[in-house]
Amino acid sequence: MTEAETIIQVEGLENSFGDHVIHRGLDLSVKRGEVIGIVGGSGTGKSVLLRSILGIRKPNAGRINVFGMDLTQLDDDARRRQEQRWGVLFQDGALFSALTVAENIQVAYREHLHMPKLLMDELADVKIQMVGLRPESRDLFPSELSGGMRKRAGLARALALDPEILFLDEPTAGLDPIGAAEFDELINDLKKTLGLTVVMVTHDLDSLYAVCDRIAVLAEQRVILIGTIDDMLLSEHPWIREYFHGPRARAAFKGK
Repeated sequence: MTEAETIIQVEGLENSFGDHVIHRGLDLSVKRGEVIGIVGGSGTGKSVLLRSILGIRKPNAGRINVFGMDLTQLDDDARRRQEQRWGVLFQDGALFSALTVAENIQVAYREHLHMPKLLMDELADVKIQMVGLRPESRDLFPSELSGGMRKRAGLARALALDPEILFLDEPTAGLDPIGAAEFDELINDLKKTLGLTVVMVTHDLDSLYAVCDRIAVLAEQRVILIGTIDDMLLSEHPWIREYFHGPRARAAFKGK
């Protein structure tokens, strides 16, 4: 079996706010078809890393290649074409409050594609069904949705253009344990059905165990370890050991 293709390559990334250095010499690779979780303590720059890869934040130094192309070297048209190949779910869905669920999904169609409204409506309905929302939720506004429904609606919007990569920022934050477990199962199902590559910033140990193929640990301004759950459990690094063996770690970890 050939080794999976690397579709995201971060090399020598540096991010700082004034004199405060967040990342220095950070390297990270993501393989096609995997779910990779990004974890780290408060202030280690998990979301900053995600925003750098997405191009929302320009790093101070380093290279970020996605699909073999250096994002910092692309013109606007080439970058827009690249951005159509990924979807993003921000915390709490980040939906447009004045738009219905269907209209939120259709934002991507209006921005990137030219199609009749009937087709946009049909595609929005498909995405709504795909993420497990009821058909009637298409006409609801974000304020009329529960936290879990907002997450699913945001996910439907992230999947609007059938992306190859899905970026998730704390996808289970704020959900009760049952809702979080259902969301993890949904991500697993979508990965298998659609062949997605998933990059997930999370602090949820249950999600790491249930969904992720590999985990990247941010500490000391860089990725200090990347590997499986078993690799995390064997690490002697103080923060990793406390995180994966501490009082809030899954009982399943301790049995390994």
